[in-house]
Amino acid sequence: MAAPVREHLSQHDALADLPLVTESARVTDVTTMDRDRRPEAAAAMTRWLEERGLAGYGPVEGFDDWERLSARLARDDRPAVARRVATLAERVERPKPMLTSARFRTEADVDFLAGQYVGLRYDGTSRAYSLSSSPTEDELEICVRRVPGGRLSPEICTDLAVGDEVTIRGPYGELVLQDHSPRDMVFLATGTGVAPFRSMIEYVFETGRDEYEGERRDVWLFLGAAWEDDLPYLDRFRELQRTQENFHFVPCLSRESVLSDWDGETDYVQHALLKHTDPAAVTAGLGDRLERWLREQPQSGVEARIDPTNSEVYACGINAMVYGLVTAAERLGIPASRIESEGFG
Repeated sequence: MAAPVREHLSQHDALADLPLVTESARVTDVTTMDRDRRPEAAAAMTRWLEERGLAGYGPVEGFDDWERLSARLARDDRPAVARRVATLAERVERPKPMLTSARFRTEADVDFLAGQYVGLRYDGTSRAYSLSSSPTEDELEICVRRVPGGRLSPEICTDLAVGDEVTIRGPYGELVLQDHSPRDMVFLATGTGVAPFRSMIEYVFETGRDEYEGERRDVWLFLGAAWEDDLPYLDRFRELQRTQENFHFVPCLSRESVLSDWDGETDYVQHALLKHTDPAAVTAGLGDRLERWLREQPQSGVEARIDPTNSEVYACGINAMVYGLVTAAERLGIPASRIESEGFG
């Protein structure tokens, strides 16, 4: 049975009440989240060459030496196309899969708060992973991005299988929801940094925390990656956007337009945050470098705007990126007491 939904007036106060446990767990599902896009890349490259009268550089269909093609184009003074080919080369030649989710069933319930992480031990190696499942579920879930040469992520992405046994220890971490309030919630993440936020967002809607005294709270998620299929739980977030009027999902993809007809946000997450902020609600001076993003028109299609005076912010991802996210939030006038952040790598 699923663990009962807990009601916490203060999530931080509840941390001390959680038991630290070590549980044997069995893998119940392993899902590859990214896909093989070599056919798309070949089609895109063929189209670019034909459009520029460079079809003689092909045929690209089935071509397996993208770096050589890029070097040839560069030598022949075709730098723009060469850069595009180099970008595609990096994509098609990377290890597969790069992004994997895994679910586990423990012998006993593991009680945790949305946003926390656990220690996972598999094949003699231990690493920390944020739980992406809601505390209301009866199984635990993580999502993992392969780090070439990493201690455990390559094994999880390629070797972990249904029925395998692992050890789960925890929970750990203080990246948890703030006290229930009328403030809107703004989640800022890159890559698998969204894992704790997926747990939080599911929990928020399951337990009615997206409302306060009968008034709806806006729930925002800005999620950045290079390619569309590098966004963990993309389909689920799009479903929430369709079904929950107060959920606003803003994916930010820096390279996707090279491969597809992507016309959404391509900027860094912190810049997309500024573009979706109501300028009239910003009382602090941002400086010229950030001010211009506040004036730019969003490309997400989301019409709602963020009021920083009535928002709390959560940020997670690579350390350097989290620093930029937190800095942007602070410059908007959001006090440090209303910013929760966690970095890795």
